[in-house]
Formats: sequence, structure tokens, C-alpha cells
Amino acid sequence: MPEYSNGAVVVGIDGSDSSPRAVRWAAAEARRRHAELRLVHAIDEEELKFPRTLPLGEGLVEKARTRGHRLLRHARDLVREVEPSVKITAVLRHDRPAPALLAVSEDAALLVLGTEQIHALGRVLVGSVSIAVTTHARCPVAVVRPHIAEGEAPEEGPVVVGVDGSRASEAALALAFEEASWRGAPLVALHCWDDTFLAALFAESRTTLDTSDFEEREGEVLAERLAGWQEKYPEVQVERVLTRGRASDELLGYADRARLLIVGSRGRGGVAGMLLGSTSQRVLSAALCPVIVARSQGDGKR
Repeated sequence: MPEYSNGAVVVGIDGSDSSPRAVRWAAAEARRRHAELRLVHAIDEEELKFPRTLPLGEGLVEKARTRGHRLLRHARDLVREVEPSVKITAVLRHDRPAPALLAVSEDAALLVLGTEQIHALGRVLVGSVSIAVTTHARCPVAVVRPHIAEGEAPEEGPVVVGVDGSRASEAALALAFEEASWRGAPLVALHCWDDTFLAALFAESRTTLDTSDFEEREGEVLAERLAGWQEKYPEVQVERVLTRGRASDELLGYADRARLLIVGSRGRGGVAGMLLGSTSQRVLSAALCPVIVARSQGDGKR
């Protein structure tokens, strides 16, 4: 079982239109996990205390605190409406949003964020707070998509997970099997490889690249990674998908019909301290279903 499973589900409340969506999704997740739901709102009080010459600046901190308590109260009322059995705590943090959320990720099972920005093509532009938190959090981070009506996650479709044989994808697999089991959902385990560079080398030497060995080897990687988990979760129906191409493109091909997409924080070749891997970044920016970035042991240490 993933190391984070016994903590609270934490959701960031910022007063934006995406907050109710994130709260509903997080409440359902807390109910599935039999976990406490922690509502967190952060106030950057140092910014508000910055010297101001206008009368408007007076009492801004107190006004912000009053608003924060109101937002938390409304979120608590919403949870009681949609998931009345869930235990709730509300926390007002006196810090900038990203550091505040990173601090509460220390003992959380899952951190849930809403994403508000959408560009003309209907895809999501992940904000700076979301990027900072998904990069450095000590627990898995879920980003809930704005397109979900009334904030409710799709109830149909599979849980989809990217598998590349790295430590990060092993953490994603652990979380994916658990999420699929909780939901009674099928699991799509997708593994792909990109031989573009090798194909170009062979083309320059006017020889043909035989991909049969690649397919066999990559198929073995996927089978090895799934073996133990399928034994642990026999109730989860697993579809293995083995394909060539960019991992982000292949994952996004499934994302619009998935109820949940899970990726590792970094993939093959990832190094400690780097930002999110390119696959994770692109999936977060373009997938329209909720996305969870899983953490491997040691991720997020500062």
C-alpha cells in the first residue's frame, strides 16, 4: 500500500471558481479512503503588510482573514452537503499559498488543487502555484480540471497510468491500482517507447531499424512492472497498452475518456531536484480529466 495512504486528504481553497470543483472531488476522495478532509486557505500577510500610502491598505490583513474564514466555512458547508459522512477540519495558514500547501503536504495522503485557467482550445494552463506544489510536495498531488461540471469527476472510464520502468512510475502504479480498486474501475497501464533518435541514426547509415527486439523488451518491462500489483489487486481489471511514440501524446489520447490519469513526478533519466518531468508537465497542462502526480520515496525533499 502506498506510504501516503493513511493521512488526510487536503484541498486548497482560494476563492476562485475552481475551488468548489476541487472541494467536491476531494470530499469524494476522502470518503473513498475513509480519511479526514482538511480544508486549507492561505493568506500572504507579509504582502498585505507592505507599506501603503492609501487608506485602503489599512486593515487589509484583518479583511483577508475574515474572507478566509468565510471561504473555509462555505467549503465546509459544501462538503457536508455532498459527503456528510466525511470528517472535516479547516485550517487558515498565514503564508504564501505554495509554501503553505507544501507544509501541509508533509503528513497528507493527497493534496488536491483546482485549476482555473483555460485557453481558447479548451486546455488547461497550469498556474504557478500548481507547478510549485506538484514539483515539491511530499505527497501525491491531484489537479482537478475546470471542465468537470459542478466539480464532479466522471464516473465512467478507466483509471490510466503511465509506466516507464522508473522509480517514479512504480509509485504511480502503486497509487493507480489503489485508486482503481477504490473506484471499482478498470486500469489502463500504458507503456511506450520513442525510437525516433535511433531510427534517424539508422536512416543516415541507410540501414533498417528492426523494432521487433524493442517491442519484445519493452513488453517484458511492462509485464514485470505489473506482475506483483496484479497479484495484490486481483479485483482490478488491467488492460496493457504497449505503443511507440511520445509518452505524453499517448497518455493524452486516453485522458479525455478516463476518469483519472496518474503519472510519476519524473521519468527515465530524472534526477533529484529537477522540476517535473516533461511528460508530467505536458499532461498537467493538457489533460481534461483529473490528474494525480505520484511521488516516489525521496521526492519533494528540500
